[in-house]
Formats: sequence, C-alpha cells, structure tokens
Amino acid sequence: MARRPLPRILSKDSAQIARAQIARSRELARTAADSATDVLHPLITVSRGLGLLASAGRRKWAQTPKDRRGPLLFLVASVFLLVVLVPYGPLLAVITVMAAAAWQGRDRTPPADEGPDESQAERLRALYEALVPYFAGPEDPAPLYAHGGEWDKAFTAHEFDDTGRVGHLVIRYPAYFPDGEPEARARVERLLAAKAGRGREYHFAWDEEGNQLTVTVLAPLPADIAAQRFVTTPGETVLGFTDPSEVRRTLPLAYGEEQVDVPPVVWRTGIRSTEPHLLAMGQPGSGTSTLLRSVALQALEHGDVLIVDGGGTGEYASLTGRDGVLAVECALAGALASLEWAAQETERRLVATDLARQAGDPPPPDTRRPLWILLDRPGVFAHLAAAEGRRDPQALLQVPLRHGRAANVTVVVAEQFDNAEALSDVVRQHTRARVVLGSAPSRQVEAVLGTRPPTAALTHLPPGRGYARLGYGPVHRLQVPRTPDPYDDATSDADRQAVLELLPPRSTPADAGPVAAEAVAVADPTKPVAAAEALAAEG
Repeated sequence: MARRPLPRILSKDSAQIARAQIARSRELARTAADSATDVLHPLITVSRGLGLLASAGRRKWAQTPKDRRGPLLFLVASVFLLVVLVPYGPLLAVITVMAAAAWQGRDRTPPADEGPDESQAERLRALYEALVPYFAGPEDPAPLYAHGGEWDKAFTAHEFDDTGRVGHLVIRYPAYFPDGEPEARARVERLLAAKAGRGREYHFAWDEEGNQLTVTVLAPLPADIAAQRFVTTPGETVLGFTDPSEVRRTLPLAYGEEQVDVPPVVWRTGIRSTEPHLLAMGQPGSGTSTLLRSVALQALEHGDVLIVDGGGTGEYASLTGRDGVLAVECALAGALASLEWAAQETERRLVATDLARQAGDPPPPDTRRPLWILLDRPGVFAHLAAAEGRRDPQALLQVPLRHGRAANVTVVVAEQFDNAEALSDVVRQHTRARVVLGSAPSRQVEAVLGTRPPTAALTHLPPGRGYARLGYGPVHRLQVPRTPDPYDDATSDADRQAVLELLPPRSTPADAGPVAAEAVAVADPTKPVAAAEALAAEG
C-alpha cells in the first residue's frame, strides 16, 4: 500500500505569495463593494429617507392626543382621495414622496478636514517651537510642549488666510502656566504677534478655566468714515466705531455713495450716566483734536459748548461765534475767565435744581440743557500759569467734575502723553471714560485705560485709531470719524464740506473777542461777572 506523503511546512516565499493573494482578494472585494455602493447609492439614499419619514410619522402619531387622532385620519384620507381623483395625482404624489425621501436620506456627514499643507504645517511647527520656552515645565512628566514635540496636540484648531498666514488659532497650554499674570500673558502675545505675521492686529482671548488661548486676526477698521449726523438720542455721543463682535448695536451711515451699518462706541452722558466725563490721551497727530471736534459737533445739537484750546493752533476757529458755542478761548486769561464762569454756572444749576425739588417743581429749563466743557491740552496752560504765578485752570474744573452729572455738565479733556504728568489729580479721578489714540507702549495704554487691551496694536496707526473704555467696561478698538479742521489747507474738499454742513449758523461775528462774560449775563443776568471781567482785563 502506497504511503501518502506528509504536508510540507510553508517556506518564506510561499508565505509571502499567500499574503499577497489575500491582499489582492481584499482589494478586489473592497473595489466591488465600492462599485456596488456607487451604483446603488440612489436606492440606498431613498430607502434611508423613507425610513426617516416613516419614523417621523410614527412619532407624530404617538405625540397626537387620542381625541385628535380621528380628525387626523379623516384629513389624511381626504388628501389621499384628492390625490387619487386629480389627473396624474398618484404619479405626482410618488415623485413628491421620492424627492422628500431623497432629501431626508442624503449624506449629511461633514467633509473630512484635509489638514494643512506642507508650508502651513511648517508655520505651525515654528510657532510650536517658539512657544516651548514659555509653556514647557522642567518637572512635567508628560509635557505638552517640548522641542521636537507634536504641534497638532497643542493647536486644536487653525485657519489660514489667502496669503498663507495664520488667521485663527486655538492654543492649548498647561494648567501650571500663570495665565492670571499680565506680564506672562504679554510675553506670549508679543511672541505670537511677531511669529504669526507683523502688520496685522490680533485679538487674544484667554480661557483660564479651559486653559486655551484663541488668537484671531482682526480686520482693519474703516478709517475713511466722514463726519455726519448720527442716529442717536439726546445724551448719546458716538466716539467712533469698533468691531462687529464687540457691540450689538449698529448705526446706518453714509459711506461714500453707499449706506452701511457700522457698530459704534456710544458714550452716554447726562444725569443717569455712570461715566459723565471723558479723558482722551494720545501722541501728537494721533487725532485727539479730531475727537474733540466730533464731540463738539454732536453736542451742539442739544446743548451749549465751551472750548478751551491750550494748543494755540486755532483748530477750533470754525466754531467761533456759532449758535450754542459760548466761547473758544486760546489765551490763559480767557481760559481762566471761561472756566471760572463754568464753575459758577455749575453751582447755579445745582442751587436752582435743589430749590425746584424742594418746591415740588421740575428743574428749570436752563438747567436741563446740557453744558459741555471741552479742554484741549491743559498742560500748556498749567505751565503758563505757573510761570506767571496764576492759578492752574485745571483747579477750576473741580466743581464741574465732581458735581457735573447732577448739573448736566460734561467735561472732556484731551492731552498728549508728553504732558501727562501735568494733569491734575481731580481730572484723573473723575474722568472714568477713557480714550487712547495712536501708537503707544502697552504700559502707557494700561496706565490710561486701567487694563491691558485684548489686542496687539500696530506700530503705525492711522489718525483717530486707538482704544476706548467706558468706566470699568471692556476695552474696544476705536476709529474716530474723520472730522478735520475745515479751515486747514490740507483738508480735502469732501471732508471740509462734510464738517461745514454740520456747523450751526453763526450768530456772533468771529472777531467779537471772548464771549465768556457775555455768556454769563445771558445765562443768569443776576450773576455777577466782575471776576470774569477782571480776569479778562489782566490778560
């Protein structure tokens, strides 16, 4: 009897051939399955949609109260009968049901993220390596940041703009990073602003609870919005415009030949205001005088304005003699006389309002009309007053600043950073609405606003660009509307015409001289004006 040979052990080559055959078989099966799926995809979509429609019908029937199921069945039967009787009704009904099923059964899976390309991945890797010295801990057993580590674990979300630079980035950082310290935050923000691309403004949102930092590139604010009438109520002043994500309100504005809606930074003044006075700081040419002119044009709609210009440049000459403009003073003697009258007027309003309340009457109309005191560069007057042995004009602002809200008196002070030390303590204490314009070191911006802005500013900013903070609220990016001096030769014809249209008519000749004493007599004929006249005579 012949002996059957024993099976041989597979050699190395035969094992590789077997694995290759198995791989080819799997590939053929996968290809066949994909082909069948492509061919039967419409049928699969319609079947899935019919199942979803049937499930929705069962849920609707289960949610319908029992006393309403009879009318519902009658309605369904009526529709079915109508479809049967209408010509081509069944065909149209089938087509409608199939279309609805196809829509419900469509593939709603979001497209898979393809991820960054090679250049984008290189940028993210460079950012990760730059952040290692700030976020790495020597005693961390499983460090999230390490040289040569995986950047995709630290950057949970990222987007790039058309130029290939980072436009949005969500960064995870360790829990032991001191994110509550402003200095630690500032170091990271400066690094990201430099590495992600200079020449852009970045918004930094620190989530201390979730240990995440969101970096967003901000679009530039429109710097060519001209002065115009704003849709506001009495007591509201538009300081400028900001980002749409910061405020919910928008204003319709004329932007060239178009009408656009722009989010404003609105400052509320008056008796119910929590920040009745404003302080604006900036570098020379940053636009603080432009801000004061814009505020003056808006204030003249409902109140009176007193302007004291310490710069001596005549940038407010266009307001001289206009209706509602009590005075435009550029000399020390006139400034002292005007501010002395403003202090007395504030006291008079307080007394008149108190007497009216004691008698049960409403406040007199002249106390309800807003009075605005605009003081540009008071440090110049402080230096001149010290040289001549006179009183600092800022000392006369003590009464309007402390009691201005009750008397409906608003004070706006603008000064440059070079003369910031010349501001009195009363001005610093009572001006809680703050504006910083132009490029300035972060420590100066923080000293004025009381906190660091959440954005990284550019080195060169257009005039009127900066930050605004009203009281203890958030810090907003700000762009002041373009309100130049219409008498300046460098002003364009369009801007000049826009400002001239907002000016009230001239009621007093421009060469009539100081009108502070006359304003006192008009406001209250019984008020003595000897002090104002004496101060004017000294000049």
